[in-house]
Amino acid sequence: MPIKNRLAELMPDIAEWRREIHMNPELLFDLPKTTALVEEKLKEFGVDEIHTGIGRSGIVALIKGKTDSRGYCVGLRADMDALPMDEHTGLPHASQTPGRMHACGHDGHTAMLLGAAKYLAETRNFDGTVALIFQPAEEGGGGGDLMVRDGMMERFGIDEVYGMHNEPGLPVGEFGVSPGPIMAAADEFEVEIVGKGGHAARPHHCVDPSPAACATVMALQTVASRNVDPIKEVVVSVCTIRTSSEAFNVIPSKVLIRGTVRTLDEEVRDIAERRVTRLIHSTAEAYGCEAHLRYERGYPVVVNHDANAEIAADIARVVAGDEKVRWGRPPRMGGEDFAYMLNVRPGAFINVGNGDSAGVHHPEYDFNDEAIPYGCSFFAELVERRMPAA
Repeated sequence: MPIKNRLAELMPDIAEWRREIHMNPELLFDLPKTTALVEEKLKEFGVDEIHTGIGRSGIVALIKGKTDSRGYCVGLRADMDALPMDEHTGLPHASQTPGRMHACGHDGHTAMLLGAAKYLAETRNFDGTVALIFQPAEEGGGGGDLMVRDGMMERFGIDEVYGMHNEPGLPVGEFGVSPGPIMAAADEFEVEIVGKGGHAARPHHCVDPSPAACATVMALQTVASRNVDPIKEVVVSVCTIRTSSEAFNVIPSKVLIRGTVRTLDEEVRDIAERRVTRLIHSTAEAYGCEAHLRYERGYPVVVNHDANAEIAADIARVVAGDEKVRWGRPPRMGGEDFAYMLNVRPGAFINVGNGDSAGVHHPEYDFNDEAIPYGCSFFAELVERRMPAA
């Protein structure tokens, strides 16, 4: 069975909703226009319940099937927030707010879940309840964590949960699904290496933090090469180096270093944190400097439950065909806070093709509306097959 005919008919409307969200990007938990549009559409569709303020500004809507003899609930999640960056697409529906852009496709994710909501509210060809989860603050705010901590799973009786993300480079009409760890834990570190500044002509009167900073950057590369099992993945990336002076003849008193540590295993995550911490402090000390370190754990590893990943792959094959589902791909080292939901309920996170577009988090990225019927059909088919009508 290909994409659902009703959802193909609805595609122009869903694309219009998507473009309206795209033109009005909002950040983290501050999503008044986006949540207002979502609520308006859900009321228009006639869903049974709408609950707002979950995880600060998240929304959970419930649609009940024709019967509820199973007492089962499947959760479907979409993220709503944008990124703090300028858009350079030049499209008619480009961002109308400078410094904000839907550069990750959350506008498309929200629109696809709304499309599925409209279809499911019309047909109700299932036995149970579907919980539509519209989540804030995926881009660094941990909105998924807050919704879970707010008791979302228990309050709405969610038994399993699924999410979807578009993937540039994957052809439209194709899906990617894998069991086990699929995306990395993303931790951050920031260290200020403090020495004693002074004149560049008199380095012997100073304690130069720059050599300590350079040595620290090089030492951190040994975490992956010498401290972690080479079969297991870890990425330590230094992304910012900034001194307290920009003059060519001044030895700075401080150097700031920022970076990330990405892992796919909790044991490796612990090892990496210990080694990064020790290397930073010992290297600074060796150069006569002090290191003031802040190390923060971010989103955990995204781990698809094996059985649910297979379920998701089977549904994707129904929608797209066997040859259009890429199963068992290598994990990615990006982060995603859907991990918090998978930590408390079985489920899976899958990818839907966005075609030959710019990559996510790129100023020329745009969600491909041609992907809409596939994403909507996946969500709808999943509900109908996981909770078949009695």
